[in-house]
Amino acid sequence: MKTRSFARLLFIVGAAILLMTAGASAADVRVMISAGFYGVYSELGPAFERISGHRLVTTRGPSMGDSPESIPTRLAHGEAADVVILDGGAADKLASAGLLRADSKVTLARSLIGMVVRAGAPKPDIGSVEAFKATLLAAKSIACSDSGSGTYLTTQLFAKLGIAEEVLPKNRRVRGPPSGEPVAAVVARGEAEIGFQQVSELMNVAGTDYVGAIPAELQPGFTFAGSLTRSAENADAATALLRFLNSPEADAVKVRAGLMPAGP
Repeated sequence: MKTRSFARLLFIVGAAILLMTAGASAADVRVMISAGFYGVYSELGPAFERISGHRLVTTRGPSMGDSPESIPTRLAHGEAADVVILDGGAADKLASAGLLRADSKVTLARSLIGMVVRAGAPKPDIGSVEAFKATLLAAKSIACSDSGSGTYLTTQLFAKLGIAEEVLPKNRRVRGPPSGEPVAAVVARGEAEIGFQQVSELMNVAGTDYVGAIPAELQPGFTFAGSLTRSAENADAATALLRFLNSPEADAVKVRAGLMPAGP
């Protein structure tokens, strides 16, 4: 929607997608979505509504965790949704628990973990595993999310690097939206020297500078995926939404948001 040509492409692909579900009347599509894909969804969602006539009813929450706002908690407590968009691994777990339809899963994007510092602060070297490890040890304070990326860092990566005992005491887990905030906001206030989260959640947060992604060999291979819930009442409309979000014409929006297209 940044240019006329892009808007036209979205209209064309959207129209083609919706022809596949031409028999479906306009519906309210109840969407649960985590923060990492929300930027893409918030840009493309209005276009989907205009083209389809469907209305998106959106609830935000983390991909994992036991907070009342997390998507797994909401579903386990019987909160209604037609489709969820969240970490791909979390989607698989929810499907195994019988809360999502495993055969409906659509991988929408790939994601990297990145790092920010406060605006104007020196940008540490994280270009290699050894440099990244040294940066973690030298930092006086660290912040990471309480969802997917932070769970990976605190339960796997720090231990893999052999520095868990030194790093965990100075690390802070940050609860994300809707009631919380991005890790970058904590860094912007000076409450943490460095912060880690999925790149799409670090982008364009005032008061911070993006340093870069952590080394490729340390990335866990995160994805974002959409799946229908077992209790979906508007499955056709929800499926049309996932097709729309997964169209090649949506790739430019994903890249701008700090994500990578899912690929073949």
